[in-house]
Amino acid sequence: MKKILLLFICAVSFLFADATITISKTSKKMPVVQIQDSTDSSFTDSSIKNKFFSILLADLKVTTYFETIETHTQVAFDHPYKSDHINNPEADLILRYQLSYESDSSGPIIATVKIINPKKNSLIGSKGYKIAIKSRYPLLAHSITMDLADSIGAGNIDWMDKYIIFARYVSPKESEIVLADYSLTFQQVLVRGGLNIFPKWADKNQDSFFYTSYNLAKPTVYRVNLTTGVREKIIDSSGMAIVSDVSSDGNKILVTMAPDDQSDVYMYNLLTKELINVTKYGGVDTSGSFVDDESGIVFVSERLGYPNIFYKKIKGSSVEQMVHHGRNNAAASAHKNYIVYTSRDKSSEFGPQTFNLFLISTKTDYIRQLTATGKNLFPRFSDDGESIVFIKEFEKESGLGIIRLGANKSFHFPLNKGKIQSIDW
Repeated sequence: MKKILLLFICAVSFLFADATITISKTSKKMPVVQIQDSTDSSFTDSSIKNKFFSILLADLKVTTYFETIETHTQVAFDHPYKSDHINNPEADLILRYQLSYESDSSGPIIATVKIINPKKNSLIGSKGYKIAIKSRYPLLAHSITMDLADSIGAGNIDWMDKYIIFARYVSPKESEIVLADYSLTFQQVLVRGGLNIFPKWADKNQDSFFYTSYNLAKPTVYRVNLTTGVREKIIDSSGMAIVSDVSSDGNKILVTMAPDDQSDVYMYNLLTKELINVTKYGGVDTSGSFVDDESGIVFVSERLGYPNIFYKKIKGSSVEQMVHHGRNNAAASAHKNYIVYTSRDKSSEFGPQTFNLFLISTKTDYIRQLTATGKNLFPRFSDDGESIVFIKEFEKESGLGIIRLGANKSFHFPLNKGKIQSIDW
């Protein structure tokens, strides 16, 4: 029997701010950060205590705004700011943190943070963070990192505390919908029992999500409210029913359905219940994404005899081919006028038939290859368009990849259990 687990999202909250952290970025050189762990023996969750440093270190690297010192330094929270035998001489900043409980080990976790300028022997600022649900402690690290990046005037990294939602195969005809932080350290199963795939956030606040259930006579799209746990049937269709994109106001969805055997992209108005057949082709059209202020869509079609990426105005009839290389371009995501897509490459020194990600624009002939090895599938843009999350398969491992477009760097986080089927961010 299918179970939908009730989820209460608790955002990280700030306890106090003794000083505003103000660090000026005076050169192109990235500041070097040393992390100092001041957590004492009164904090008895050894697993959290041992992992927190590693999560903070990884967060700082993923921002691409800092250089980091790898050594796990432990020091008393009130230790003098200038200490040559503890502070690394290369460090421009020291991030010193202490984990504690609000009341007891069953309650909320608090992270108290000091940012120190070791070269000037001064405290730049201090701040406290709290999270009510202990298993979500990685979000404490993410919030600390976001604040530090903001303090040096770096780019926006609000995506770091956004939840990832993904479908995970656990056995034949059995999959789960899972909520996670971007590093996959925190994971919570939201839907289990039967075949449940293709989750999609229903709004930017991540208060609810869509997913497709294959447990009834017809594939059925449901919307689940994370706060109340209420599940609502949205639409069903023979063959398939998959939500691929949601309008910025949350009132319209693009859904792939196949009521007459061959799939098409439809736009469904959640308020008026109006269903518009956007693509009308006798073959396979799937995976629509809004582009150009939602006046058009990009989608995957087999009208050339193999999957490729096409563009169409929602109210128009003409269709434009967007990709002119590769023979299997089977997944795409859009942000404004940019499109990221998966393309299957021929065997090379990197391996047999790798699937790589490419970035193009609807306005120019711009094209950029983003990956080179393994299978890189199901790309999704962050809200600001500066990062891309995707499924990374290499050898027998499945995990999540993140590309930081501005820095031209990628990071991978393995999934310890099961195999990722699809994701949304």
